[in-house]
Amino acid sequence: MMKAASALDYRRLARRRLPPFLFEYFDGGSYAEVTLRRNIADLEAVALRQRVLTDVSSLDLTTELFGRSQALPVALAPIGLAGLSARRGEVQAARAAEAAGVPFCLSTVSACSIGEVARGTVEPFWFQLYMIRDRGFMKDLLTQARAAGCTALLFTVDMPVPGSRYRDYRSGLAGAPGIDGIARRAFQAMLRPGWAWDVGLNGRPHSLGNVAPVVGKNSGLEDFFAWMRDNFDPSVRWSDLDFIRSEWDGPLIIKGILDAEDAREAARMGADGIVVSNHGGRQLDGVPSTAVALPPIADAVGDRLTVLVDGGVRSGLDVVRMLALGAKGVLLGRAWAFALAGGGQAGVAHMLRLIEAEMRVAMALTGRTSIAAIDQSALVEGLR
Repeated sequence: MMKAASALDYRRLARRRLPPFLFEYFDGGSYAEVTLRRNIADLEAVALRQRVLTDVSSLDLTTELFGRSQALPVALAPIGLAGLSARRGEVQAARAAEAAGVPFCLSTVSACSIGEVARGTVEPFWFQLYMIRDRGFMKDLLTQARAAGCTALLFTVDMPVPGSRYRDYRSGLAGAPGIDGIARRAFQAMLRPGWAWDVGLNGRPHSLGNVAPVVGKNSGLEDFFAWMRDNFDPSVRWSDLDFIRSEWDGPLIIKGILDAEDAREAARMGADGIVVSNHGGRQLDGVPSTAVALPPIADAVGDRLTVLVDGGVRSGLDVVRMLALGAKGVLLGRAWAFALAGGGQAGVAHMLRLIEAEMRVAMALTGRTSIAAIDQSALVEGLR
């Protein structure tokens, strides 16, 4: 097996290991994937100021987010069904994050439940929630999250309806109902015998984590996606944050902000933080990249709440770029899903070590010895 030297290498490993319907699900975006490409290209175009002859013999990468100290200014973002990348995958990823001293955020639509991840870890993790028509189910999830000691809630607001993801139709993950869809996916799984044995047969892939009680413990992916289409609430409004606050008294982070006015509204509504995010280019195609959207949002609300960001981050260098653009922390998405597929818990741990090492090099060569020192002055004017 090839040895990964970067997060991109884990993407190649994931392509080799995962059935095509799963790889395309993690890798793809919506419509023509314009925003997916922008996330990467615009971030790559951010130019940093190289500084020399400064003492960079001691670098401090620690930071504090929402009252808790962590080893790096990153967290593992919530990704639906990411646990299908490896056997009981979210537990493995959460353990790797725990060992690295960074937060892990569990998705509402994970393969592993809140309770399973809590039983498999020691440190508390974050939980992500969608607005769901069944408010009783939402209350139950928040009760479970509190019981598990979750330290922050990410409330995702950019998915009142699922985006149009052409790759999922082409791969057979969506749009191929009944026996036809099952047969297509089974054939693809046969082409990846390692995954089929470890995850497909022995990993309880149909437990469907947190939604099993409402979808059915032995339901298939068709039932899962049908439940998502029927139960995500398109009537969600800012006033619904009152419902969330009535059920959750910990840090509340609004995920899916791309506009400065929405960021100001989140601050007015009492959010503790936001995630500048376009859902990895998986929702509305053609919107700005997060690298472009981040600076005006950070300027507008950075002194009122904690600004996080995701989208297109594939290296520790990208993390430094996002911090210089105004973020206080960076969520890693596809990077950990692919590392999990390519190497399990050890792969995620290795990916985080690569991110840290790349951050150290970028900080040293820009003359920044602490996370707090990474700001807009680290950028080349006119090239950001």
